[in-house]
Amino acid sequence: MEAVHLDCGCNGDSFFTQFLSSGAAEQFERGNPKFVGGMSGVELALDVFRRTTGQIPDVDASAYGEKPPEYWAGWSLAYYQWESGMPFREIVSHGLTVSEVCSMYLLHEADISKFAEAADKVIQKSISDGETNLKRIRRANGFTQKQLAEVSGVALRMIQLYEQRQNDINKAQVSTLSRLARSLNCRLEDLMEPQIVTSG
Repeated sequence: MEAVHLDCGCNGDSFFTQFLSSGAAEQFERGNPKFVGGMSGVELALDVFRRTTGQIPDVDASAYGEKPPEYWAGWSLAYYQWESGMPFREIVSHGLTVSEVCSMYLLHEADISKFAEAADKVIQKSISDGETNLKRIRRANGFTQKQLAEVSGVALRMIQLYEQRQNDINKAQVSTLSRLARSLNCRLEDLMEPQIVTSG
């Protein structure tokens, strides 16, 4: 992140959008050794720029001394993704953006578990305040609850309970999730709600 911020003049949130669209985020999430430990942060940033813009900015990687908040933000987001298993795309969609992480910079001297606890709170608040994945995907497909019930064969009341978080969709029978996913043209996992598991 620091190379992106200091040399390329790109803010962290804009770069992170490029990171997500480049395919590098998915490679990191899968534990691809090339992306997890086979390149420096600068090399990773340059790879993202090459993949998304076709150009490689001129960066002097040896110019860095003191680590700025963006360095800590990149490292912390990578740690959080790895520990939580939550995809970067989902982490960002729940409000844990680079700028949000930078606003927590006071935690940089604390144990990383303190950051994980703060990140959990941001994501948990977003989850409890926001709509469920089922509702979001249903609406994106243009279905009412009643229409989805008719198409999927899942009871209308069950769909309502999942969307109101009265029933935990993560504990639904696979056959129910499968019918919903097939009707909504998505993966079973897309309907499930994130589980916060990094801090006790």
